[in-house]
Amino acid sequence: VICGKTTPTSGKILFGKGINLVGKNAEDITKLGVGRKFQAPSVYGNLSVWQNLDLSVKRPSKGVFPTLMGRSSPAERARIEETLETIGLSNHAHDRAGSLSHGQKQWLEIGMLLMQEPKLIMLDEPVAGMTDEETERTAELIQELAGTHSIVVVEHDMDFVASIANKVTVLHEGSVLAEGSMDQVQRDERVIEVYLGR
Repeated sequence: VICGKTTPTSGKILFGKGINLVGKNAEDITKLGVGRKFQAPSVYGNLSVWQNLDLSVKRPSKGVFPTLMGRSSPAERARIEETLETIGLSNHAHDRAGSLSHGQKQWLEIGMLLMQEPKLIMLDEPVAGMTDEETERTAELIQELAGTHSIVVVEHDMDFVASIANKVTVLHEGSVLAEGSMDQVQRDERVIEVYLGR
């Protein structure tokens, strides 16, 4: 609903300085600063890591020809370098994105989001299918980004959630079941009954 993929039957979604997102299309919502990444990584496999980030740079004109024919400015190139460092792919900048591991593709897509300068980053099951090492690195990346972005993560891996979350919200059948710290939520009788079992 927040990213405009589903229209609510009623209510408002207020973002930033009170901008109502309801009725806006996904592209306009992205321009307002909402970035989203779904569970399966979506990168341009035949392009390099650098090219994937370059195509994702927030530019005034996003048409096909300006994007393909344009040259990155020094400031844009510096942002790409900084993002490569942040996502841990500096040594893979010129590798074909399709050759990356699953975890690296996830980090690249997060980097592509960062190139759009989002205020809010929404991640759907970002560690699904990752190795333990990749999961740990993803937790570090999310914690690093939380200093400059609002981040919403939908995830079922409770150990991962415990490693990143300041506030946990448990949903059940479309409604908030419990909210608080991980410890509070894990001790909530309703959560135990519905999700954790006895």
